[in-house]
Amino acid sequence: MAKIQRALISVSDKAGVAAFARGLAELGVEILSTGGTARLLKDEKVPVRDVSDFTGFPEMMDGRVKTLHPKVHGGILAMRGNPEHIRQAKEHGIGLIDLVVVNLYPFRQTVAKPDVTYEDAIENIDIGGPTMVRSAAKNHADVGIVTSPSQYGGVLAELSEKGKLSEATRRSLARAAFEHTAEYDSAIATYLSTQDDEAKSDLPPRLAVHLKRAQSLRYGENPHQKGAFYHVVDGQSPWERMEQLHGMELSYCNFLDADGAWSAACDFDEPTAAVIKHSTPCGLASDEDLIAAWKRAFLGDPVSAFGGIVAFNRPVDDDLAKAIRLSKHPTSGDRLLLHIIMAPDYTPDALERLSKSRDLRILKLPVMKPPRWTYRSVSGAMLVQESDNPDPSRVGWKVVTKREPTEAETADLRFAWKCVKHVKSNAIVVCKNRTMLGMGAGQPNRVNSVRLALAQAGEEAGGAVLASDAFFPFLDGVAIGVAHGVTGFIHPGGSLRDADSVAVADAAGATMVFTGMRHFRH
Repeated sequence: MAKIQRALISVSDKAGVAAFARGLAELGVEILSTGGTARLLKDEKVPVRDVSDFTGFPEMMDGRVKTLHPKVHGGILAMRGNPEHIRQAKEHGIGLIDLVVVNLYPFRQTVAKPDVTYEDAIENIDIGGPTMVRSAAKNHADVGIVTSPSQYGGVLAELSEKGKLSEATRRSLARAAFEHTAEYDSAIATYLSTQDDEAKSDLPPRLAVHLKRAQSLRYGENPHQKGAFYHVVDGQSPWERMEQLHGMELSYCNFLDADGAWSAACDFDEPTAAVIKHSTPCGLASDEDLIAAWKRAFLGDPVSAFGGIVAFNRPVDDDLAKAIRLSKHPTSGDRLLLHIIMAPDYTPDALERLSKSRDLRILKLPVMKPPRWTYRSVSGAMLVQESDNPDPSRVGWKVVTKREPTEAETADLRFAWKCVKHVKSNAIVVCKNRTMLGMGAGQPNRVNSVRLALAQAGEEAGGAVLASDAFFPFLDGVAIGVAHGVTGFIHPGGSLRDADSVAVADAAGATMVFTGMRHFRH
């Protein structure tokens, strides 16, 4: 690559661009620019030439056409080592452009606004910018392409030292440029897929998912596996805005567990505490008082809570932090060991108190809305589905027993129905006072899940309710429940033998609700 003599600068994100352009000008680089960028540079007393003067063609159509010109793209795409390219450039008066500095219209930020119109979104689809970026990235053997303010310092330092960019730097910049345009295009495709009834009613034939590496991990699930954490770049992922306020870096398994904890806590409108172990809730409780919710969630399974992850869907204050620090292992009496605490915020006193635990990771995340789709990898492919977050109007509530649920049972049944969807199938939860007392998960046999949940609930199963993520194929699961004192059941219904289960509940004076909706979580 020859010495850089001319640069074209046209950026949407103008952070640091004046200082960068001034540094280029001081190195003797001629600067071309357009629109707002050119005005900014002129205001900052940086020597700049308008692209319209360079091309001899004015900007037009409200700025839609300004850099789409042969003199711009010829200057970028000409191969310096190709005599015919250079001859044609001279013949047509095309000056070579050695450095392109471009970042794109803020499309993702625009469509994230709640009041954005379709017309506004379309106007924020950049055309000239991606075209210049791709041209420069393609011809990176001769042209440098800068797409982020974070690159300004390194590029300017290398140019100050050598007057040109190394091959390794140009390749790295080109890779970043194509990542930039790929992310941009995926954002546009994703937005358009939500804008008409046909697209909304089905999964698209092609799905553009852009992932950004947030951090490398020491290893994956096991030490012999490499691992990294990527988040979906869509402006909606809470992980994009996650802040780690204290503790060691997160591991692969930490992220899995943390996602399960945050999904569970944020699924409830009421103040809620969720305790997760191996990506499965072992404690869940809701209460108007978050401290009470924490204490009940912890007591649901205090043994499993040891070494677990806790998520709160409300800010943590110092009183709650004290309650957490005072919690003890029920057998050893040791202070409760937690690997992660997650919440939307912390008071300064709470953060200081919790930070006394050296190994505790403290995370701050915005309360999440369920994503539109969820993804799961299989070998060489991806499974995609809608989030299991149905509109309440789609969830049935059919009392099929002689006895209607009491007001307290109704609250517990609704709570249990939310709990069960966060437990691995075959899933059973036993709940009372909006507290999960026991759960059975991942059993090939649903009856064994019932037995596990009731055994964990113990004597507290009396007067509790029981939720199943799918129907009871036989009456035995309900029969075991009523034998332990369960007074209410909620499940989808739909078994050929539903009448047998209803009869068992009626004989015991229990109540049963069918929802007509399954909550499998494999």
